[in-house]
Amino acid sequence: MTSDQFRGQQPPTPGESPDQELRVGVVGIGWAGQQHLKAYSGLPGVRIASVAGMEQELRNSLQAEYSIPNAFADWQDMLDHGGLDAVSVAVPTFLHAPIAIAALERGIHVLSEKPIARNAAEGRAMVDAARKAGRVLDVAFNHRRRGDIKALKEVIDGGGLGRPYYAKASWLRRSGIPTLGSWFTNPELAGGGPLADIGVHVLDFALYLLGEPRVVAVSAATHSELGPRGRGGGSRFTAQASSHAFEVEDFASAFLRLEGGATLLVEASWAAYRETDDQLDFTVYGTDGGAELRAHGAPFPPVGQLRVFTDRDGESADYLPPVLPGRAHDAVVEDFVTAVRGGPPEWARHDGSLAFYRAQIIDACYQSAVEQREVRL
Repeated sequence: MTSDQFRGQQPPTPGESPDQELRVGVVGIGWAGQQHLKAYSGLPGVRIASVAGMEQELRNSLQAEYSIPNAFADWQDMLDHGGLDAVSVAVPTFLHAPIAIAALERGIHVLSEKPIARNAAEGRAMVDAARKAGRVLDVAFNHRRRGDIKALKEVIDGGGLGRPYYAKASWLRRSGIPTLGSWFTNPELAGGGPLADIGVHVLDFALYLLGEPRVVAVSAATHSELGPRGRGGGSRFTAQASSHAFEVEDFASAFLRLEGGATLLVEASWAAYRETDDQLDFTVYGTDGGAELRAHGAPFPPVGQLRVFTDRDGESADYLPPVLPGRAHDAVVEDFVTAVRGGPPEWARHDGSLAFYRAQIIDACYQSAVEQREVRL
């Protein structure tokens, strides 16, 4: 999309240049929504104008903490009230598409939590709405903003591993089903289990590290062994009486064939009999070197262990690259604001296409698991 294609669209709204105040709203006041509020509050020229969330006591507390002039229980009331240039969508997955599309149709830029939507069809509708409105649609993939991911990206892009030909990435929990019996465990509300929830993070940072190769085929399997028996909730995740049956997977693995011949294995679990702490990892083998990234613990430490394996003149030359902590949601929100202020040429580069592509791959993985065959994209 070029800037010419934005002709006839709504003119830029206030806040879309560095010297104008950007008025933002946040829908959803759980952990993710609170990360967005904190990030916006630290940016100059940004004013949190509205917040929407169903939990009245928490909503009132956050409204007071961030001096937000308008607070609503219903997101539709917030959008109807107006006065917003941009909005963050941090609510259950089934609401991503309706809220984002409604905001975009009002000329409001959108930053959505991952995944983009329950499936690729909804993701496509969101991308189409962003392009039609000529507005930004970004999706928060905060784990690619980790400092260790950034350091490894520099090694790979600098040619330190040669040509990567195999990679394995995972996010594994022992007892981490995010509220047994909640919307998370209902496929109609969540779109899937750990593959859609945390596996999409793994897929995102893996493809990002590998330079965004095209996925040509997937072969996946899903398992639902512990959740249906009421196991896997853990002390950090409520496992009380359920309002929804456990109808998603609790473990998934997917083998991806990439353009050019490289392959990628992705694993994601909410519940499995393994060590107690969560593990986020990435292993890559290249023609001139390899690397391993391990981040243990829940929540993850800001910096994991990153090792690079290579040789020089036939001798081992392994090393530990310097790693600084990443900025997670702070960086995601800051980049979103920068894109909004970049004007139409920048908006065209932020239409949600990458997140939509992630959704297409996840859909293909679920199809493969159901049909027990490789699915080509």
